Amino acid sequence: MHLLALSGSLRADSTNTALLRAAGELAPADASFMLYTDIAALPAFNPDHDTQPAHAAVARFRAALQSADGVLIASPEYAHGVPGALKNALDWVVASGELVDKPVALLHASPRGQFVRAALAEILLTMSARLIDDATLTVPLLGRTTDEMATLLAKPDTRTTLRSVLQCFADGISATPKPDFGSEHRNPVKSPPIKPD
Repeated sequence: MHLLALSGSLRADSTNTALLRAAGELAPADASFMLYTDIAALPAFNPDHDTQPAHAAVARFRAALQSADGVLIASPEYAHGVPGALKNALDWVVASGELVDKPVALLHASPRGQFVRAALAEILLTMSARLIDDATLTVPLLGRTTDEMATLLAKPDTRTTLRSVLQCFADGISATPKPDFGSEHRNPVKSPPIKPD
């Protein structure tokens, strides 16, 4: 099983990135883990530029998502929404479909991120990703120094909870049939049902 982690923050001392790094240390023994650190290299999304061959950074991002059995996302909240770099990355895979039926878990480094949680859930469900609700976790790292974050993430109860959430995510992945992803699989976002007059 291969897990891919995406941080919505580009900051070097990001609390969300720290949380994902801690998750990588506690992933199930039969799972590999990769923290994707290259979303800043993605160009601004423009449908006119979504062509083949894809931009090199776009191709790398899509390949990383496609090879993952599940995706962990941890993101700060900016202006009650999703940070631009993360939203731009997601925009690049709306039409190509790498997140269709892909199990996704949302982790949070602040209890004050209710708006970004709701926004991410809406975006991901629209993209036909499969959110594993039981694998959602908030660890209060906001406002802490790097040393304070490390101390909290090293506490036995924190590690036990994080390990349990990751195992729950792995179980959810195992229960999810792997999608048949073909090169012809484009425009996967489902149209909303037509309401009768």
